[in-house]
Amino acid sequence: MMLLKVMGWKVVDRFERPPKFFAIAAPHTSNWDFPMFLSIAFVLDIKAYWMGKHTLFRRPFGVLFRWLGGLPIDRSVRTNTVQQCIDLFRENNRLVLANAPEGTRKRVETWKSGFYHIAVGAGVPIAFAFLDYGKREGGIGGHLYPSGDYGSDMTKIKGFYK
Repeated sequence: MMLLKVMGWKVVDRFERPPKFFAIAAPHTSNWDFPMFLSIAFVLDIKAYWMGKHTLFRRPFGVLFRWLGGLPIDRSVRTNTVQQCIDLFRENNRLVLANAPEGTRKRVETWKSGFYHIAVGAGVPIAFAFLDYGKREGGIGGHLYPSGDYGSDMTKIKGFYK
């Protein structure tokens, strides 16, 4: 995309993409992450669906955010979001689902684990999406097929993001 080039950004793609995968987008630290994510997904020809807190989908932006692939999540009620996402993967031949594992833009010590359980339950790889504002590059830097050993797999995932 021309905007990324004008801004001096490089798009990285180190993942031969299967038709279905879960992309974790980390770290999520800025409101700029969203437009940058969409721009890089466009360059990589990825139609990604993403989860956001339900309050983002109110007027006037709700229709736009849904059109851009947004799936509202109400974290105040238990709706078994993990199983719903697994079902989405099972119902679709092609699906890219993205989410920030921190669950917020604030710095957190522990990531939410839903993305991992979704990937295991759906049998899809986890792609490591990233934005490096210092280097002015973003994209997909690697991936992991989850083994079911959460601790071991998280060590590998966190190792990429160090």
